[in-house]
Amino acid sequence: MAYNTLLWEVDDRVLTLTLNRPDQMNAFTVEMAHELIDAFERASEDDAVGAIVVTGAGRAFCAGMDLSAKGNVFGLDESLTPTLADMHDRLDDPAIEAGVRDTGGRVTLAIFNCKKPVIAAINGAAVGIGATMTLAMDIRMVSEKARIGFVFGKLGIVPEACSSWFLPRLVGPQQALEWVLSAEIFDAAEALRGGLARSVHAPDVLVAEAQGLARKFIAGRSPVAVALARQMLLRNAAQPHPLEAHRIDSLAMFYASIGDGKEGVAAFLEKRDPQFTGRASQMPPFYPWE
Repeated sequence: MAYNTLLWEVDDRVLTLTLNRPDQMNAFTVEMAHELIDAFERASEDDAVGAIVVTGAGRAFCAGMDLSAKGNVFGLDESLTPTLADMHDRLDDPAIEAGVRDTGGRVTLAIFNCKKPVIAAINGAAVGIGATMTLAMDIRMVSEKARIGFVFGKLGIVPEACSSWFLPRLVGPQQALEWVLSAEIFDAAEALRGGLARSVHAPDVLVAEAQGLARKFIAGRSPVAVALARQMLLRNAAQPHPLEAHRIDSLAMFYASIGDGKEGVAAFLEKRDPQFTGRASQMPPFYPWE
């Protein structure tokens, strides 16, 4: 798939995915949503990609939904009257998928399901979907010039992109509610204080620092073990009892130990670098689990 709104660049197994509508401050469109979904699904299965850094072209990360689009700016079909039953029974029905489902949510689900670590390098304004899309990413590194806002209340709408699931888990319910209900834009220092950002960086080194961290995650690592560990931490933390984590941990440990784990142990004992041969495109038979 050729991209009109994104740039795809792989260097040393790190994919830098750049939102590329700089004249519009990388404002989000339905086209961008479809391209992001494709990009994360493609990267997940591409063994040339070990980790992903997401940033924005120009002075913004993503200034939210492009509100200049004609018709329903969110791409929704106003002739429909969807129900909760539809969202359970007809989720993948073309009419529901195209006319009802939140495009930002479909993007964050693609990020959540990705087998590769994902780092947001938030280089400037990140508001609305520009903020919520980063919540499904594993790490958020921000520029000193970053400005972030969950501004939905000012538009009479609600948080989307599965953010009601991600944001309270990242920063706690109290902080999540304050940011969402106030709908205020805050700076990098506040993002760091509130636990949303891992670190704050000078603008000219932000992306390089993010790429460096991405390489640390994958250098000398088993791609299969990395994929399993990412999904285990994201999914198992939401389980109602640790026994559910034990079930998955046991299967993951079993298959990892008879795969790249053999090479890892041998390399450790022989005091050499491991040569892992496992590929994230070929996962153990129990993956993915629900």
